[in-house]
Amino acid sequence: MSARPMTARAATQRRSRNVVRRRRRRRLTLVLGVALMAGLAAAVIVPRLSDVVRELALPLAHEDIIRQQARAKELDPSLLAAVIYAESRFTDATSQAGARGLMQITPQTARYIATLSGGTAFEQGDLSTPQINISYGAFYLRYLLRRYDQNTVLALAAYNGGEGNVDRWLADASLSERAFGKQQIPFTETREYVDRVLDARVRYRETYSRELGLS
Repeated sequence: MSARPMTARAATQRRSRNVVRRRRRRRLTLVLGVALMAGLAAAVIVPRLSDVVRELALPLAHEDIIRQQARAKELDPSLLAAVIYAESRFTDATSQAGARGLMQITPQTARYIATLSGGTAFEQGDLSTPQINISYGAFYLRYLLRRYDQNTVLALAAYNGGEGNVDRWLADASLSERAFGKQQIPFTETREYVDRVLDARVRYRETYSRELGLS
């Protein structure tokens, strides 16, 4: 029996079914493509997500300068990073008092540091430049640690509240024959500053050990 010729209606229905099938295949290909791209993006983004969260919560920049200055000034790089964090959170800013840069150095303090160094180790420069700013701050931090017999609490208190205040607090404590520690710091701002730096120091050691050259 010979094949029955296809009517125009049947041909139209067949073409419509073919169009539907092609559209379905294109949609399926598109969905698979999107899923593949999403998988590739996840493979790239997810491992970095923890790094992004870490850097937002505990930022770190200029670690090469921090390592170099810590070596040159015989400082713990995590302490240097923690002071920068407490002072500026690694942003170049100028305070109302005129303190500038990552370690918030005032021009007056910069001149004082230059005098301490004998006028040869430092020259007045742009305190907003990370290399210059961290160099000044690291020198001053080392000076304070030596001045207060490597007592980190006293050195940090002096960095924030001034040497004159710390000397007066120590003298008053000596006259009263009482010990002087962090809890005896009378300035709330300075006491909280010391706590903030000490806490950040621990976190920088734990979080950025490799970047700071500690491992």
